[in-house]
Amino acid sequence: MNVPFADLNLQYQTIKDEIDKAIASVIRDSAFIRGPYVDAFEQEFAEAIGVGHCVSCANGTDALYIAMRALGVTAGAEVITTAHSWVSTSSMITHSGADVVFCDTDARTFTIDPVAIESAITPRTVGIIPVHLYGQPADMDAIMAIARKHKLWVLEDCAQAHLARYKGQQVGTFGDVATFSFYPGKNLGAMGDAGAIVTNDLALASRMAKIARHGGLTKHQHEIEGINSRLDGLQAAILSAKLRHLADWTKTRRAAAAIYDAGLNQIEDLIVPYVAAAREHVYHLYTIQHPRRDELARYLNANGVQTAVNYPTALPFLQSYERLRLRPEQFPNAHRHQSRILSLPMFAEITPEQQSAVIDLVAKFGQS
Repeated sequence: MNVPFADLNLQYQTIKDEIDKAIASVIRDSAFIRGPYVDAFEQEFAEAIGVGHCVSCANGTDALYIAMRALGVTAGAEVITTAHSWVSTSSMITHSGADVVFCDTDARTFTIDPVAIESAITPRTVGIIPVHLYGQPADMDAIMAIARKHKLWVLEDCAQAHLARYKGQQVGTFGDVATFSFYPGKNLGAMGDAGAIVTNDLALASRMAKIARHGGLTKHQHEIEGINSRLDGLQAAILSAKLRHLADWTKTRRAAAAIYDAGLNQIEDLIVPYVAAAREHVYHLYTIQHPRRDELARYLNANGVQTAVNYPTALPFLQSYERLRLRPEQFPNAHRHQSRILSLPMFAEITPEQQSAVIDLVAKFGQS
């Protein structure tokens, strides 16, 4: 049986009428840039997350840049983030003018280690960017306590954690601001690039909106120098249609994760995803650990099961950060994970039969 890593066409087919109607409405109204569909999605997404304001933008990478610029990040500042994430998290710190400071991850959750944060703070530190990686919330109580102690802002990177909860509270509502990606493969994905920033701070939301819209909220009134980072009407309408299904899709992802857990947790040398207490994982990715990761991936792929490695190189060891001269012993967990992690097929429409095929193959590999 062939099992794809994700199946975006299948998701489309399950809600085809809603998506087609949404697209047709935007075309009929010629509401391609800004307009009612974007306004509606911003309001709907803010309500879904439980915040006062949502500023949409072109993608999750822009969201990080816009948020940091609105927070006042400037040259000479330091921003702390995790050693294990997609590169946008760290590269946008650099593009904002600040210096990136990496911290090691927790050995079990893959999220940033609060103890490492505390030891990384210097007089130049202005903020912390925790990443709710793979769908699991970071340790927000500890992170917020550190931020309050040192008077730092917190920007939550929620690109992989739509509707995830920490102690019953949704991620994206703890820090000063939070960013989301709607890349097509995300739990809430557009049919192209899209992103958003959420906050409860009206003044901050206004600054972010100006930055994203050429520096002003009124046409030809450019109060600051901004950029062009807009969510278009087509993507907004598609996201609104999909948002209505997100809670149900999240439940099915959790159910699929439970099937994997039950079938894989007794296999020798394999570690299933650890979910920390009081955290509701939304399983954007189902990422296992295995000492023979590359062999396992080749075996699964040869037998029709698509896999991925998220991510094969921890951020401090990318070529783009050679200038920092960081060493593996500074990030032992992130360094260890990069050779052991493997993401198995995970999407809301995955069937028990597909999962059984994956589990059986992993078990057979374990016997080899």
